[in-house]
Amino acid sequence: MARLDYLELPVGDRAAAKLFYAEAFGWTFTDFGPDYAATMSGDTDVGLDAAADKVRAMLPVIRVDDLEATLAAVEAAGGTVCVPIFAFPGGRRFHFRDVDGHELAAMQPD
Repeated sequence: MARLDYLELPVGDRAAAKLFYAEAFGWTFTDFGPDYAATMSGDTDVGLDAAADKVRAMLPVIRVDDLEATLAAVEAAGGTVCVPIFAFPGGRRFHFRDVDGHELAAMQPD
């Protein structure tokens, strides 16, 4: 069953963003390198991405059971893959644009 699992937020200053969300909502973050941090609640989590080369929009991430089957289904439904499947700590994912041009990602955890 596919479900919204993650929301990636582009941020200008990772430390400032972590502080804001900690103070406003009590969230704690795990650092993954110098430019990325994420909540690890096990529910819908939030990633803070301060890498300069990233898209500067929110990125909804949909958790799926079979990444290759999802990629085929996205393309068959009229979506366009804009970042091919790649591995990251915790799983693999790809990015796609829906029929209205919104960028999303599908991920399969390890």
